[in-house]
Amino acid sequence: MFRNLLSRLFADEPGPAPLAGQDAEVAIAALLVRVARADDHYHQSEQQRIDRILARRRGLDMAQAAERRAAAEMIEAEAPDTVRFTRMIKDRIALEDRSGVIAAMWEVAYADDHRSQDEETLIRLVSGLLGVPDRDSALMRQRVRGAMDQNNL
Repeated sequence: MFRNLLSRLFADEPGPAPLAGQDAEVAIAALLVRVARADDHYHQSEQQRIDRILARRRGLDMAQAAERRAAAEMIEAEAPDTVRFTRMIKDRIALEDRSGVIAAMWEVAYADDHRSQDEETLIRLVSGLLGVPDRDSALMRQRVRGAMDQNNL
């Protein structure tokens, strides 16, 4: 279903076309998977959090969300380095969606109740690459952490 996403995502063309619908969500989910794997521990709690994020973002049921996450895991494993991968995504997703992506990344980073420097460093890198200011990312982190502490997420 998403077999050609990498070739579309990394096509060497001037003025890259925006990703839409499922392609955009799988590319974003691949970034979430990359964050979860950043500390070399990809926990079930992180997988479940990614599924919930995908379900919430697009009104999917959990089976559809898990299917998109599985596709994202394959995409993430094949994707190039984080800098190139993120830049390609930035060029193809709407500006207003980028802050939501960063908030989702913070959710994944805290899903296993373990604060990982590797995950936080990756999120800060990706925030900058997506054009989200550090201050905004820090505010999102605080909001996500507070909501998770209250079990609202």
